[in-house]
Amino acid sequence: MTFEEILPRLKAGDNVIRNGWGGAELYVKLVEAEELDGEKMNPYFVINVTGEGYTMFTPTVCDLLAEDWSIVE
Repeated sequence: MTFEEILPRLKAGDNVIRNGWGGAELYVKLVEAEELDGEKMNPYFVINVTGEGYTMFTPTVCDLLAEDWSIVE
């Protein structure tokens, strides 16, 4: 799947991954808008990495153009 195809699935709450990564990455997910210290936070992506937990994720140009995205069941 392309990033354009996977984005609606992220918005629906699905976890996704690129098959080409093949490393410690478990999945990417979208964190909805929320508040922190009374201030609005915009939605953002996180990636769950084995042994590290969650960290912020910003897709690269390669990620945006890739066609190996899939849903994590």
